[in-house]
Amino acid sequence: MSHLFKPKLRNVIDIQRTIYQNEPVFVLQDNLKLTEAAILLPQYLGPLAVLCNGQRTVPEIKADLKREFDLSLSQIDIENLVAQFDEALLLEGATFDQAKREAVKLYRAKPHRESSLAGVSYPASPAALKRQLKNYVDRVGQVKPSSANSRAIISPHIDYPRGGEVYAKVWTSATEAVRQAELVIVIGTDHKGSFGAVTLTPQHYATPLGVLPTELELVDKLAQVVGHERAYAEEIHHRDEWSIELDLVWLQFIRGNKPVPIIPILAGSFRHFMLDEAEVEQDSHLTAFVEALREIMAQRRTLIVASGDLAHLGPYFDTAPVDSAGFARMERDDTALLETLSQGSARQFLDFMHAGQHERNVCGLSPFWFTLSALEKSKGQLIAYDRCPVPGFSTSFVSVCGLVWE
Repeated sequence: MSHLFKPKLRNVIDIQRTIYQNEPVFVLQDNLKLTEAAILLPQYLGPLAVLCNGQRTVPEIKADLKREFDLSLSQIDIENLVAQFDEALLLEGATFDQAKREAVKLYRAKPHRESSLAGVSYPASPAALKRQLKNYVDRVGQVKPSSANSRAIISPHIDYPRGGEVYAKVWTSATEAVRQAELVIVIGTDHKGSFGAVTLTPQHYATPLGVLPTELELVDKLAQVVGHERAYAEEIHHRDEWSIELDLVWLQFIRGNKPVPIIPILAGSFRHFMLDEAEVEQDSHLTAFVEALREIMAQRRTLIVASGDLAHLGPYFDTAPVDSAGFARMERDDTALLETLSQGSARQFLDFMHAGQHERNVCGLSPFWFTLSALEKSKGQLIAYDRCPVPGFSTSFVSVCGLVWE
């Protein structure tokens, strides 16, 4: 049976409001950018999108639009809109699945995962990029060095213009651990990832500073633990996700011309754990994955890079404006969060987030948990902290930190 029989919008699509020809519209677009097509849906037709939930046929959608929203649309009009949704890859089903398979095939066919931000968020020229990073390092001056035996760091994944000094402080502090590492596991936030997903890729990662080789044997070992289908189900996310890339640039800069094998891992949302819809300890895939990480770390000198930012607050993130009092409260809450992270307990951290901190949109939640779980016993030291404004939104902020665990 065709997926158009009971059309279902994908759970994650880009939705924006705008005005087109003096009419308020929703702009609907595939979040993976597998196509440039976009749907301009008049806002009064928003209920049509809501009813495309996989539970109704087109005639039933037509009837419910009239009964629940007093909207009269012909069946042909609804079928045409549903067909447009499908062509724009907004619906679950064969059309999207085929486009995704083709995109993965093209991604895998390339010699490495290409930089998605070079020339956009940072210079594409190696010389210019090194000058930019050195400028951040020079700007922060002397930074207390962390132990060469440090086993993990938290590094931001915010853009360099806003987070550059925090990046510089934590990477400079961890220089010896970074340079002596024989393997680097980078666990980045997957901003488009499914709940509880751990997503791998066999692709090497490239930046203007060179190519970092992915440790294929270990990636395959991890994939076997969670199952290859699950491990690579969202592999295409690696193509454009910035969380790993922004930290690999700093890894290369600090190590100079000495490459190191990496394991790039994208971690999906833990929201279902925060809302008591599931228990992390009962997810056998995640617990087995963590155990496999520990076994890998025991085999050679390993550094984990947890790529994640802290709170995202303000109208830009659909929360209340951050006024002066809110700005101070943001720092107090972040201080409590950072103290919890420094204790090195994955269970304590998860309990702290579950108690209400997840409502502050801490997008590093899952990478932080994986890192603490893999380390087991550790002690963290805060190196840097900042609250960064969102351009164009004076009452919206993102907090970031640099932290080192021994």
